[in-house]
Formats: sequence, C-alpha cells, structure tokens
Amino acid sequence: MDNERIREICLGLPHVAETLNWGHHLVYWVGDRDIGGKMFAMTDLDGTGTGVLWFHCGAERFHELLEREGIIGAPHLARAFWVALERWDALRAREIEEELGRAHALIYEKLPKRTKAVLALPEKERAKLIRERKKLPAARAKKTGNRK
Repeated sequence: MDNERIREICLGLPHVAETLNWGHHLVYWVGDRDIGGKMFAMTDLDGTGTGVLWFHCGAERFHELLEREGIIGAPHLARAFWVALERWDALRAREIEEELGRAHALIYEKLPKRTKAVLALPEKERAKLIRERKKLPAARAKKTGNRK
C-alpha cells in the first residue's frame, strides 16, 4: 500500500475531492469543502509527519483499532475519532480499503442536509455551483483589500 493506491481508493468513492493542506498532507473530502464537505482521510506525502495515513473511524471502531500494533490516535484529531497508521503494514490492504469506505460513509452521514442536496445535483450543476462558491471568498478578499 502507498499514497497512490490510497488516492485511487479514495477518488473511487462517490463525491470525493482532494486538497493539499498544511504543506504535505493530501486530504480527501466527502464533497468539496467550499460547499460544506468534510474530510475523511489524509496521507502524509513527504514522510515528515506522524503516520502515513489518517482516517476517521467513528467511536465504535476507535478503541478497537488503537489496540492494534502500529495504529495510534491521530494527533489533533483523536478526539473526533481519527486514527493514524504509523506504517503501511499496520493493516492489510483489504482492511485499509474497508476502513476508508467506512470513513467515507460515516462522514457522509454527518454532512448537513444542504451539502447533501448539492451533492445530489447533476454533475454539471454541482460543478457550476462549486465554481461560483469558490469565487465568493476571492471576491470578499478583494473587496476588503480595497477598503484599506
């Protein structure tokens, strides 16, 4: 298992977007964050962070996964029931795939109704709405910058 395989698995799930955050984390979102999407997994691209893969596992699985060698509570996110794999072989490939699917489903269920409504739109309409929403912060920043 590696970052590329994780990327294939995550992008194969419905309504997944990816971003590069904090300089070296590839973050996977259920729904684009500009429409209220929430992250469900992330990988460390350069190997400088804690662990190789972080994901949401829910309260039920959290303590069970922590009992396994090579799995720790994800720094800053453990209170939200996220775990981190310290190395790729902490879980078998099939288990990782199942956990990512479960993480995606858990986060999807927590999405606000308005976000789920956007995700239910036909792809062209959804893409147009996301583009429009991405323009809003840029327009606000430009407007605030002109006041100075």
